[in-house]
Amino acid sequence: MAKQYKIAVMGNRDSILPFKIIGFDTYPVNEGSEAKKLLNQLAKQNYGIIYLTENIAAEIPDVINFYDAQVTPAIILIPTHKGRLGIGAARIQENVKKAVGQDIL
Repeated sequence: MAKQYKIAVMGNRDSILPFKIIGFDTYPVNEGSEAKKLLNQLAKQNYGIIYLTENIAAEIPDVINFYDAQVTPAIILIPTHKGRLGIGAARIQENVKKAVGQDIL
């Protein structure tokens, strides 16, 4: 039987609350140091995907880069309820460029 992974969402409370409705585990965090500690804990607890708000991710780029090199968890950046910073879209574009060899987006 395939291993079942959980999905978590981290970020400021107002941005992540809607994810609780669809059954994701939500973890409100307000600053990078708090997010770094929690992210490392969740990575050890069978989470396959962790959504993280862009504003928090901007505070912990070293941790994000570390998990980019790991198979799990996949860290996916999402905008906050106040709008997007463009970090998530830039990461997707960079990963596509690495995979394909050119910028097709």
